[in-house]
Amino acid sequence: MTTDTSTHSSEHSQVHPHDGAHTGDETALFGIWVYIMSDCLLFASLFATYAVLRGATFGGPSLRTFVNMPFVLTESLILLASSFTYGLVTLYAHHHNSKAKVLASLGVTFLLGCGFVAMEMSEFVKLIHDGSGPDRSAFLSAFFALLGTHGLHVLVGLIWMGLLFVQVVFRGVTPTTVRKLSSLGLFWHFLDIVWIFIFTIVYLMGVL
Repeated sequence: MTTDTSTHSSEHSQVHPHDGAHTGDETALFGIWVYIMSDCLLFASLFATYAVLRGATFGGPSLRTFVNMPFVLTESLILLASSFTYGLVTLYAHHHNSKAKVLASLGVTFLLGCGFVAMEMSEFVKLIHDGSGPDRSAFLSAFFALLGTHGLHVLVGLIWMGLLFVQVVFRGVTPTTVRKLSSLGLFWHFLDIVWIFIFTIVYLMGVL
């Protein structure tokens, strides 16, 4: 009887940490989904504001007068490519447990994200230099607010990505780093989806 009791207690102690780990993963996953849902509300309000103010140029430039569609298309392809490479990060982390492949894919994603931010910043600098800053009209205020908020999110994602890169370098592909990489993956793919809406609603509809 004593042996059975001690065996049962030992098995319980082995199962309990495992259950706790799953609970922690589920809590983290729930938290990132709650954050993404709140971000959906933020971007929905920005899109609604842009839709209302898109014609309020007040004699200033409209989107058609300054948009460079090949430039925007290249910018979009870079961000979408980063979504693909981050998908490889998740694949290698979950199924291959390869530290080298995770770091390589994460590094490529980081560089693509930096390229996107650099292109967006150059577009903003050019507009401001040409006198088409956010204070020029209500349309430009809404334009800068929407794209700037998205760009800021991408920048935050890059900082997050850099920190995870360092963690993988020193700690390897552990359950903790895999969970963090998965959370960042949800955030990063969400930003790509938002950009698809920006590309369609702001740029494509703006030039038609």
